[in-house]
This record gives sequence, structure tokens and C-alpha cells, in this order.
Amino acid sequence: MNTSIRRLPDGELEVMQAVWACPVPCTRKEISLVLFATHKMAETTLLTMLSRLSEKGFLEIRKDGRSSIYSPLVSQDDYLASQSRRFLDKLCGGKISTLASALCSSGLTREELAELRSLLERDAL
Repeated sequence: MNTSIRRLPDGELEVMQAVWACPVPCTRKEISLVLFATHKMAETTLLTMLSRLSEKGFLEIRKDGRSSIYSPLVSQDDYLASQSRRFLDKLCGGKISTLASALCSSGLTREELAELRSLLERDAL
């Protein structure tokens, strides 16, 4: 896992989440359809964001005739892991106990706590 993956601005993250939700590789139209459900975006804005994501190393853009095909270069899991570590370091001083205490105080349900415990136990094996 690469812990130095840069944080994306909210708009670009929404586009990446749409890319991750699409089959690989995907078209602008497929990305647009995923985005349409949550965030209406002009085609020109979407194309600008896709270009920015490519420049930042998050996407590969290949030409297919007159169309472009998009493939993620950073997986959703790697991005989430990197940003989680960054969050832990910046907001919790790198202390997992601070994060755990905050989670317990955040109003998690018993089911959510049980799920978290299960995930921690599974990954500890």
C-alpha cells in the first residue's frame, strides 16, 4: 500500500468514485451515468476532471478512435488505506486508541461495533 497517495479535492474524488464503480476500462458516458445518480456534472467539467486525474496519476486515458477509455491507476482500496493512515496520523496523532475512543463515542450501534471487532480480529490472523 502506498501511504503517500495525495488527497483528492471533493469533486475529483466523486469522479474517481464513479470510475471505481464502473467496469475497467470505462468510457466517459459510463462514468457520467454513475455520477448522474448523485452529482450532475456538465460534460466539459467531467472531461476537465478526468484530465486532471490523469495528470495526477490516478487515471490512464487511452484513445479508442474518437473516444477515450479510462482505467484507474490507483485502486479504491489503496486510496482508502492511504487516506485512513493520513487521517490517523493528522487527527489522532498516530494513536489507534484515540481513533477507537472517538469511534466508540460517535454513536456506533452494537452491530457496527461487532462488525468492526470482527474485521479487526479477521485481519489480525
